[in-house]
Amino acid sequence: MSAAYDRSFRSKARRRADGSAASFDFYRGAVPCNHYYFYVVDPEWGPAFIKFSSYVPFGVRVCLNGHEWVKRQLDKEGIAFEALDNGFLSCANPSRLQEIADSLGPDHVDRFFRRWLGRLPHPFTAAERASGYRYDLSIWQYEFSRTEVFDRPLAGRQFFEEVLRENLDLGRPDRVQLLFERRVTKKTPSSFRTRVVQHGVVPKLSVEYKHSRVKQYFKEGRALRTETVINDAGDVGVGRSLKNLPYLRTIARNVNRRLLALERTSHNCAISHRTFESVVLPSTTEGGERIPALHFGEPRVMAALAALCLFLPAPDGFTNAMLRERVGALHDPGPRGYTAARMTYDLRRLKLKGLIERLPRKNRYVLTPIGRRVALFFTKTLARILRPALARLDPAVPADATDGLRAAWHRLERAIEKHIQAANIAA
Repeated sequence: MSAAYDRSFRSKARRRADGSAASFDFYRGAVPCNHYYFYVVDPEWGPAFIKFSSYVPFGVRVCLNGHEWVKRQLDKEGIAFEALDNGFLSCANPSRLQEIADSLGPDHVDRFFRRWLGRLPHPFTAAERASGYRYDLSIWQYEFSRTEVFDRPLAGRQFFEEVLRENLDLGRPDRVQLLFERRVTKKTPSSFRTRVVQHGVVPKLSVEYKHSRVKQYFKEGRALRTETVINDAGDVGVGRSLKNLPYLRTIARNVNRRLLALERTSHNCAISHRTFESVVLPSTTEGGERIPALHFGEPRVMAALAALCLFLPAPDGFTNAMLRERVGALHDPGPRGYTAARMTYDLRRLKLKGLIERLPRKNRYVLTPIGRRVALFFTKTLARILRPALARLDPAVPADATDGLRAAWHRLERAIEKHIQAANIAA
């Protein structure tokens, strides 16, 4: 079969009446060639390339861009749109755009390949094809993206900068397994890291899992781009057959959605005064059952809420044992330890306060929408405001004239003392 490649390829750009075109890269004579690249412009897919290997088993790679396919379907239907590189900035009919994108399936990919296979030179002769030698496509790499376009690009850039600051711990194994819905053990092969890569002035957040990753960047200064890149379908428990493309798309879409839902809640987790009081004060249920308070600042309560933040993107929730392990790592309860009885008591408080709910017919719990906000608000307020501020105001810490907060605090203390003296109230 190797004799099929003894023929030299004619390097000529060809354009047909249907709008397709192809150019060939090749080597002739005594110069060895490992691969042959064919760059094509397809009427259905736009720019693409097909790479043939020149040695047994004569592998082939096909590279396509689904955004380009969608653009050409919109053109056929006369729907106006504005492109954002290989994405969309705006569209006259967004719902129809989404329908077209969802309709893209393995048959469209296979038709593209068979169409060009009939036009391009490749290793298998007609006799070999008649004997049953043919190509069967599988999924080599798959990228699924979601683009959030901002009306005010500056606000979008500020949001993405907060995303970078908030999510540097996404690469931890316990968070990666929640994003990808895959169990992570000590034997799971992966680097488990969060990388912030700087390309010029454009940073990119990248979280890795096995051979795959999810990445985010601010695209063209206008939109937040979230992409799940699956380099091996086996990473998420899917076969490589092209027919699994719709299922793989569902998995990647859920990864993107979980990450964005986590970031939205984390970015805007403020709660009302009434919600704050309902959590930190004792209350009763409609049936008269007493609900103990969850006091803000109490180490055990704060450890429980910080542990809940780890399960924000978990679709299947968490168990008593899972939460207890994480609370125990964040809280020092003394010689007795964080016992199962204490965990059960805390679960009851969280459930009656409406911060978590139990899944039907399962011993697993998930956070409610208000539970996500409360857990993030309490945890971030303590970690970013109170704890560092109180450390700076500690009288035992040497004075620092450059600390504006400490200087303002001392001015306030002196002003209050003068006010008390002016009131002529005896000590």
